[in-house]
Amino acid sequence: MPSVSPSLAERMSSLASAVNDALDRVLPRSDFAESRLFDAMRYGALSGGKRLRPFLVMSSAALFGVNEECALRTAVAVECVHCYSLIHDDLPAMDNSDLRRGKPTVHKQYDEATAILAGDGLLTLAFEILADTRTHEDPKVRCGLISALSKAAGASGMVGGQMLDLVAENAELDIGAITRLQRMKTGELIAFSAEAGGILGKASPAHLSALRAYAHDLGLAFQIIDDLLDAEGSEEETGKSVGRDAKAGKATFVTILGLERARQQARLLSEQAIRHLGAFDGRAQNLEDIARFVVDRNK
Repeated sequence: MPSVSPSLAERMSSLASAVNDALDRVLPRSDFAESRLFDAMRYGALSGGKRLRPFLVMSSAALFGVNEECALRTAVAVECVHCYSLIHDDLPAMDNSDLRRGKPTVHKQYDEATAILAGDGLLTLAFEILADTRTHEDPKVRCGLISALSKAAGASGMVGGQMLDLVAENAELDIGAITRLQRMKTGELIAFSAEAGGILGKASPAHLSALRAYAHDLGLAFQIIDDLLDAEGSEEETGKSVGRDAKAGKATFVTILGLERARQQARLLSEQAIRHLGAFDGRAQNLEDIARFVVDRNK
């Protein structure tokens, strides 16, 4: 009797547990005066979450036979950057959110200064992990990971996108400008996550290009659903503050396209993302399943 493959939810849950265990091992602990900082870093990184970006890293790495521990370390580094971005994004100077993953945000649980430092600590820890020989024996691969993550997270990627998000509160943005904003703020880190497995596995330029094209479409679909959840969801369902974009007067995919067209666009992007995976001849089932998952999620 053929075995039944685990559902996507089971696969994601298993990977999330592995990432949580690995994060627990690498996050600092101390009895010294700075222990409050370490506690805040751990609170911000270990308070749940889908671990979508690590799942993309592990799934793309599997396509190229990458050592699982190397892939897991890279996945943890990505999650450190993501968690740092959430901590800073929630600050009063940014989105001023009180709730994240169903719990008080880091600046509410601790204080604003500690939250800033906790984010800084997670960001720099990510590059410490990638620079370690345990992540990959080849220094060129480690440098490739560091360079790609730096670009994805920096002023031309996530940080620049956050700046555009702040500008959007006082400017009229068209669909092109919003697409660029979200590609930078959300899409670049998702793109790195999918591409990282190819960097670890020394993939061909064609395969790297396919992963990046897939992830860019996936990232936009993910953000459109985020906009829909902010407009339609509740704090109980999403585990975070909702209605923030409307309160701030921001233009979003939803405000420009409307609810139904936005939902249709997310599905088109998901389907397009899956088509890019044709380069892998049916071996990228996890990545295909994630592309469907992001448009069906409710949090």
